[in-house]
Amino acid sequence: MKAVILSEHGGPEVLRYTDVPEPAIGARDVLIRVRACALNHLDLWIRKGLPGRKVPLPHIPGSDISGEVAKIGEGVSNVKVGDRVLLAPGLSCGQCEQCIAGRDSFCKEYTLFGSTVPGGYAEFVRSPSVNVIPIPGNLTFEEAAAIPLVFLTAWHMLFTRAQLRPSEEVLVIAAGSGVGSAAIQIAKATGARVIATAGSESKLARAKELGADEVLLHGGEFAREVKRLTGGRGVDVVFEHVGQATWEQSVFSLKPGGRLVTCGATTGFEGKINIGYLFARQLSILGSFMGSKSELYSVLELFKRGLLKPVIDCVMPLERAADAHKRLENREQFGKVVLRIA
Repeated sequence: MKAVILSEHGGPEVLRYTDVPEPAIGARDVLIRVRACALNHLDLWIRKGLPGRKVPLPHIPGSDISGEVAKIGEGVSNVKVGDRVLLAPGLSCGQCEQCIAGRDSFCKEYTLFGSTVPGGYAEFVRSPSVNVIPIPGNLTFEEAAAIPLVFLTAWHMLFTRAQLRPSEEVLVIAAGSGVGSAAIQIAKATGARVIATAGSESKLARAKELGADEVLLHGGEFAREVKRLTGGRGVDVVFEHVGQATWEQSVFSLKPGGRLVTCGATTGFEGKINIGYLFARQLSILGSFMGSKSELYSVLELFKRGLLKPVIDCVMPLERAADAHKRLENREQFGKVVLRIA
């Protein structure tokens, strides 16, 4: 089969379009004919290499996958050959205490397609049957691939971790990202007031189209503007994933008793905080990573009802994966960059 692989870490040029063996499947496995795979910042980190994360090389990236069922293994009954499906991106043991409790992202063996196991930059991918989910409604393969990781992450951040309520105000940092554009929609669907930031006026206009009530550029001391927009109070929840470049201003944007929830640090991992300010204002700093398969089903239900929609920046053929990486790395996108596998 055709695939894009990396045999060494480095820039976009290490991504190579080539022939590799088609994966074999076992019992309770499903072989997916991949039709689309969306990019995430994880793809960039895997390509560059991260300290402490060992990726078996050569490696096929790609966590957000949609396609058709090509083969099913013994014991598979939830899908059949020809079904249009998407894949829950997280893989876990399914047997430990956390998995049994429905907290699969806490499993010690938890990983993602395209992280330490082969991903979706390929014509075929092997998946456990438990990860295979019918595509809701009449979504295209490209739209379906744009959903799982970012919408699941945003849902887990806002509801499971930050306990967002309909009457509250939330600040979404970097609305142009996949997870930021998902967070705006999810927060609005629950009735919250949304303030969104972005790095350009064009991205702010797109954020307004998605439902943001107020928008502002996230350069400089944007916390002052957040306070102005909230009558001096600050927001109940800050949705963070940028990290070092916005961290301090994000903390200062919180009202007393507010919660900051973060799932990433695309600009750096060092974030300063005044401990006195933290306890005097009774703030909460919450980490968040992915979410459970059951939460993904909740997300997909809102797509069925038409309350959420995929946000696609552009679609490129698989052989242009390096160009897709460059677009994401340069922060030129609004929403998801998607690879189409013909």
